[in-house]
Amino acid sequence: MGRRPTEADGPDPVDAFERMTEVAGKAQQMMLEYWAGEGGPPRADLKDAGGAAAGLAELWGDWAKAWATADAERLVKLTGDYWTDALRLWSGLLSGRPEAYPEAALRADRRFADSAWSEQPVFDLVRKSYLLASHYLTESLGAFEHLPDEAKARLKFQARQFIDAMSPANFAALNPEVIAEAQATGGQSLLNGVANMLEDLRRGKLTMTDERAFEVGRNVAATPGKVIHETRLFQLIHYQPTTGTVFEIPLLILPPWINKYYILDLTPEKSFIRWAVDQGLSVYVVSWRQGGPETADAGLDTYVLEGEVAAIDAVLKASGAPAVHAIGYCVAGTVLAIALAWLAARGEAGKVRTATFLTAQVDFTEAGELLNFVTDPMIETVEQLSAETGVLDGRWLATTFNLLRPTDLMWNYVVNNYLKGKEYAPFDLLYWNSDPTNVPGRFMSEYLRWLYRDNRLATPDGIVIDGTPIDLGRVETPAYIQAGKDDHIAPAVSCFKLTKAFSGPHRFMLAGSGHIAGVVNPPAARKYQYWTLPDGPDGDGPDGIATPATLDAFLAAAVEHPGSWWPDWMKWLAPQSGGQVKARVPGKAKGFRAIEDAPGRYVRERIA
Repeated sequence: MGRRPTEADGPDPVDAFERMTEVAGKAQQMMLEYWAGEGGPPRADLKDAGGAAAGLAELWGDWAKAWATADAERLVKLTGDYWTDALRLWSGLLSGRPEAYPEAALRADRRFADSAWSEQPVFDLVRKSYLLASHYLTESLGAFEHLPDEAKARLKFQARQFIDAMSPANFAALNPEVIAEAQATGGQSLLNGVANMLEDLRRGKLTMTDERAFEVGRNVAATPGKVIHETRLFQLIHYQPTTGTVFEIPLLILPPWINKYYILDLTPEKSFIRWAVDQGLSVYVVSWRQGGPETADAGLDTYVLEGEVAAIDAVLKASGAPAVHAIGYCVAGTVLAIALAWLAARGEAGKVRTATFLTAQVDFTEAGELLNFVTDPMIETVEQLSAETGVLDGRWLATTFNLLRPTDLMWNYVVNNYLKGKEYAPFDLLYWNSDPTNVPGRFMSEYLRWLYRDNRLATPDGIVIDGTPIDLGRVETPAYIQAGKDDHIAPAVSCFKLTKAFSGPHRFMLAGSGHIAGVVNPPAARKYQYWTLPDGPDGDGPDGIATPATLDAFLAAAVEHPGSWWPDWMKWLAPQSGGQVKARVPGKAKGFRAIEDAPGRYVRERIA
């Protein structure tokens, strides 16, 4: 009779088998219950089979054309080099000679940072084989050098999507960390992961953080103020002053409507809005309404006239000031440029004393990886998705942005949430990122067609708003232009083009980090850095130095400063802000009584 297993022998194989059988049964039951209930038929707004088929056909078409005209000699050489390095890899593993490994298989990759990937020979081989194959797939793109730059960029983007998706870290059976977690928890981590995945399927989005830890109006979007004006498109918030006097010229912040405004009002220590109030500015913020039946007809002209111009007029009336400072963030900055040109053409440019552009673009020739999505089939898909309701589901937009950084913004959460079944950690930025907004389909179609695809805003009179041709060259409003050095949504080289678009004085500032952290960087954090031309008068260039023609030339002449750019902006803004006046109290201006406390109803509406 055999000896009974003890703890020293490790897990009892029979017990382990029974436990994993039980886990598999429970997981199957969970999925059956989901599909029998809420997961039944696919939602109508997410089952655009025609659009998906068109996109797939276009993808295969891109690669078929590329391979048909590729540099065959170079591909043959790369194929030979790959097999040579693959044999070196196997030889090194079998002989125990690490020095034989090809360099491409030894690249550092944080997805494989855990020691389990290198300590266990099988997973070490899987990891190194993946790194080697991905290296040669990337190198093979060099065989398509004859293609137009746009086509090469799309192939590179598509190849990276494939490479990131095929990482062995994304597959439970190939990831030693997932296997170890399942063994340590008796399979409970796998059940937790299935539960997380089914909940995300129910909500139609990928969960990134513990959303129960935050509440709009309590610990995010919590700066005190009042909603003083409301239209079908937006609510206008006036924030409670923290100083006895304020600058005469108020500040109007125009956030993007493809996200919610409280990216600028996260926790108090990160809030740009709270910081601006503390600098003695009268701060007004537009809180856009979710796309819905009330706004389904809204297009680019609607957001210019009913949106930004209407908000400027409302702040002028509510404050009694002769002009406003305006900040436009991302798409709202693009539309602010249009609004300024519209006002200039009508002789009303004086309504805006200064304009600040945060990660905004007006010339889309170098608009980065988003251009890979702006194809005719994709635009038609967007139009089909919004045809029935008039609005584009914000979850579709969120997924598109996540695909720009798939490892960090998608696969990382797939591995941790689904494969490892981890608990979600609270993070205010990810909470905001998980609060998407629906966008009117007409606006999205015009934005993609007219600006991204056709680049009509870069051409004088290329766009007409309410009968007025738009020429950015007419804009003489002093401008502060910000770009993020590592911005993958609005690349710095694209934002830099604003310095050539207008006729008035400007100050260009390049912030460290990207689309969000390059903007939301409070002084107290002591993080990152920013670059400006040497100190001197604002305008075409400090100390008589004109703003260089290119971003590279700007960097060569610029001075690096540690920390936040916010004080630099305030130093530029203050001399143009008029004298001090008694602090304006929200809700006390005639015709602008308080409707409700900030942050208002519009921002609290969630779609998932």
